Amino acid sequence: MTMKTKLYHHLQSTTTKNPQWNTLLREAANKSLFTKALSLYLHMLRSGASPNAFTFPFAIKSCAALSLPITGKQLHCHVFKTGCLLEPFVQTSLISMYGKCSLIDNARKLFDENPQSRKLTVCYNSLLSGYALNSRVKDVVVLFCEMRELGVEINGVTMLGLVQPCGIPGNLGLGMCVHGFCVKFGLDMDASVGNCLLTMYVKSGEIDCGRKLFDEMPRKGLITWNAMINGYAQNGLANNVLELYKGMESKGFCPDPLTLVGVLSSCAHLGALSVGKEVERKMEGFGFSSNPFLNNALINMYARCGNLKKARDIFDGMPVKSVVSWTAIIGGYGMHGQGEVAVELFDEMIRGGIKPDGTAFVSVLSACSHAGLTNKGLDYFGVMERKYGLRPGAEHYSCMVDLLGRAGRLNEARELIESMQVRADGALWGALLGACKIHRNVELAELAFEQVIELEPTNTGYYVLLSNVYTEAGNLEGILRVRMLMRKRKLKKDPGCSYVEFQGRVHLFFAGDRNHPQTNEIYKKLNELENLVKDLDGCKKNDHERREEYLNSMGVHSEKLAVAFALLNTRKETEIIIIKNLRICGDCHLFIKLVSKIADRQFVVRDATRFHHFKNGFCSCKEYW
Repeated sequence: MTMKTKLYHHLQSTTTKNPQWNTLLREAANKSLFTKALSLYLHMLRSGASPNAFTFPFAIKSCAALSLPITGKQLHCHVFKTGCLLEPFVQTSLISMYGKCSLIDNARKLFDENPQSRKLTVCYNSLLSGYALNSRVKDVVVLFCEMRELGVEINGVTMLGLVQPCGIPGNLGLGMCVHGFCVKFGLDMDASVGNCLLTMYVKSGEIDCGRKLFDEMPRKGLITWNAMINGYAQNGLANNVLELYKGMESKGFCPDPLTLVGVLSSCAHLGALSVGKEVERKMEGFGFSSNPFLNNALINMYARCGNLKKARDIFDGMPVKSVVSWTAIIGGYGMHGQGEVAVELFDEMIRGGIKPDGTAFVSVLSACSHAGLTNKGLDYFGVMERKYGLRPGAEHYSCMVDLLGRAGRLNEARELIESMQVRADGALWGALLGACKIHRNVELAELAFEQVIELEPTNTGYYVLLSNVYTEAGNLEGILRVRMLMRKRKLKKDPGCSYVEFQGRVHLFFAGDRNHPQTNEIYKKLNELENLVKDLDGCKKNDHERREEYLNSMGVHSEKLAVAFALLNTRKETEIIIIKNLRICGDCHLFIKLVSKIADRQFVVRDATRFHHFKNGFCSCKEYW
């Protein structure tokens, strides 16, 4: 007979005269009805029935789940009075409860006071998990070493407690040692341990190590696939997410809501609208349509894929809207340049009694920046801490620098950076550098560039941005200096690419691309458009230069090729959506604006920062981009 079986029979033999109370408590706790379980415990005491070692674990578990440390301490007193403190299941529950209620020192005191604890794996495992939950990494390691020295049996649950804190930044070395121990003793074959190790690697950004472990796992459950899919999503590897998702389906696994959230976030990142629509159909088929997390992800996906109307329809149809739902739709309107609507929604959210969080403020501040609502943005920034007790972070200051910079208030933007309480990051100085390009301020651009490359020395976008500042100023020496610096650091500009979805297939174009099967037709169409654009008033600048670009096919930007392809292959009433990986340049912006008038077509272009809606010779950005 195993130790666990003996304990079970011992508990059964000490059952109260009213065993139905224990049964009801167990059912309530196992169904996560924790408030009900505690209520049942009170009724049990009032009825005159005495709790025993078979009662307490469920009541204590409920306290831990509801994070009720005072009630937990009261139960501890009940345990002591009834003489159940030495029962391993009861003691384990108390240790676990104290750990989950952030009273880990109480858990350790309880552990030390009972000599029997040092012989039982379950007690060690509970204390290990408590230390891990409270980020006491050193204590986790010391306790594990103590287990080894005393010869206490180590199992998969022990390793789960040991692996958990290894996902914290800076602890990867320890995690790899733990992984080695698991392999040595065969504990890596435990599916739960393998999944935990996989999560540790992807959280630490070691995505290749995570994938290697994933490929080597002999048995992969849905949790394993989800860990890898969401690991790719969290590390910005959206293409890998969609590839792995297809592989998961081919193996016969049905996705759950967690899977689909990761897939939808990747669809939003890539602009993969057709895959996103397929996920929505699966949601309906699997009965997930009312899942609030998935609906929030759908709002974000449709907004970032250019279909703001569909995103709004989903938002309006949600019976209960959380701050995440409001943030998603506010951010969507902001990206599409409809700052006024974003502001109205933000104010409506507050009137509805929902308190904005830091992410909601990022969305509304960004919306104000894209729409030129400078004063409104300043008002929101002012009430963040004063009214809502939210201290602005680097991301909020970045929005404000962008807001002031776009409005030409560069000195105020610089003063804000110098006065802020948080450490400036690359995005913040990059926002100032971008504003300097708009307003051709070379001196301040050079200062911002010095700061940003200290923080992000390999981000080629900032080098290109400074080069563009010099180009606008006609500073050839500055351009050459940037190129030499990039060459010295072995950096290459990210190639510009754009793509269009057509008949379920993505058609990708690079600058000067001639690899598409319709290349000849595309360039012929492009020449026709260029000639028509030249004839329109206000389009005389750089005509000769653009003509030369088309003659040798070099420098023809990818979005122009995408425009020509789409016009060749779509019906007149079809809205054309183009996704670009870099910020659209002024020449291409003007080109598409005029083509929308010439061809009487609507274009939606998503670049690296926002959406541009082109119609009848106008753009939704109102030249404020």
